[in-house]
Amino acid sequence: MNNLYQKYNSYYRDSLKLAIPVVLSQIGHTLVQLSDTIIVGQFAGTNALAAVSLSISTFLVPLAIGLGISYGITPLIAQHNGRGNFAECGRLLSNSLLLNILSSFVLFAAVYSVMALFINRLDQSPVVVEQAKPFLFLLSLSMVPLMIFDAFKQFAQGLGFTKQAMYITIVGNILNILVGIVLVKGMFGIPPMGIRGVGYSTLIDRCLMALAMGFYVFRSPSFKKYLHEFAFKNVQWGRIKELLKIGMPVALQATFELSAFGGASILIGTIGPVQQAAHQIAISLAAMTYMMASGVSSAAAVRSGNYFGAGKHRELRLSAISNYHIVIVFMCITALIFTFCNQLLPWIYTTDKRVIAIAAQLLVVAAFFQLFDGTQVVGLGILRGMGDVNIPTIITFISYWSIGLPVAYLLGIYFKFGVAGVWYGLVCGLAASSIMLFFRFQNISKKQQLVIVDDLKE
Repeated sequence: MNNLYQKYNSYYRDSLKLAIPVVLSQIGHTLVQLSDTIIVGQFAGTNALAAVSLSISTFLVPLAIGLGISYGITPLIAQHNGRGNFAECGRLLSNSLLLNILSSFVLFAAVYSVMALFINRLDQSPVVVEQAKPFLFLLSLSMVPLMIFDAFKQFAQGLGFTKQAMYITIVGNILNILVGIVLVKGMFGIPPMGIRGVGYSTLIDRCLMALAMGFYVFRSPSFKKYLHEFAFKNVQWGRIKELLKIGMPVALQATFELSAFGGASILIGTIGPVQQAAHQIAISLAAMTYMMASGVSSAAAVRSGNYFGAGKHRELRLSAISNYHIVIVFMCITALIFTFCNQLLPWIYTTDKRVIAIAAQLLVVAAFFQLFDGTQVVGLGILRGMGDVNIPTIITFISYWSIGLPVAYLLGIYFKFGVAGVWYGLVCGLAASSIMLFFRFQNISKKQQLVIVDDLKE
């Protein structure tokens, strides 16, 4: 173990230095949903909590597409920075910002259309659907400032500047919680808004975060040498295609995973609102740990992009393996917390003992898929940094839609194992994704090392 630690020690420190701020920033995205869930569960009741679950599960797919598109700039920035091509970084930001804004409007329109046409046909409780509609509208509208924020965030992150986004996210989430409580409960002369209150607080929070992140990027001396070529006259279809070449497969990867989880939530909604509320509690806690692992994945993508751009394939492999080690240790810790605190954690969200009993069971299942969830998202990050996005997209489709969701339906609905059976299916999908992505990385990295050896022989 000591020899292993010494071999990877410098890479652990390098990865953690970049990853920790990214992890805290990534948690911020989840904390918005987490705080919304807690506020609604405590102040608006079980039906409102089920409405949050339905809204978020419906919103997951457009959110995944939007964030995936915004991630396209990160490995490109890292690679160009590794080559010392600073001017191209500014040009890419111009193209990414415009692409994100246009994408956010398209996604908002898509969510609004789906809500109008299909939300009443999902075999959900009418009371839940009625409360979900206004919340889903405000949540989808907040996609516009979120995508603007993410354009600046991913640009800075690709250059290794991660702390400012973390600070902005922390302050934004504190504001979201405070405003959410005031609006949901009704304080200081404001009438109680119920579930609509958290929708408004999320929209306000994301607008302010977008403004703050843009101000930081344009005013910080750290970015001056990168922004000389920032101008919308540099928007070119070639660069848009370059961003989409990485961003769209990343969006599809996230879409296949999150839509499977969203589909699982809808399956559970056909069982009953109590089970759906319990699922929302467990999945929001699991999403928190996932976003932490996603932060490690984003840092791994940046480092992989730097080493890949500089042609340092041995360092790339060592850095990638160190990120696998980090996420495995972290996910083992969170699995133990879920297992031993499964009866306590649901009380954060609700006092409904029926919901708590089911959520406690689901947290034990969640403990098992922590390891697979962490390793699969890190595998995606490493491969994204290397520019390998197409085969991982196929892997995610097979894992979640050919394995995970069908098994969830069979166990949960057909064989009547209920909500736990649906979760067992999700575990199968995560395990398949994790294993196949790791073998993909092993295959590519070993081939690169063989090429280096052959070049040295010549």
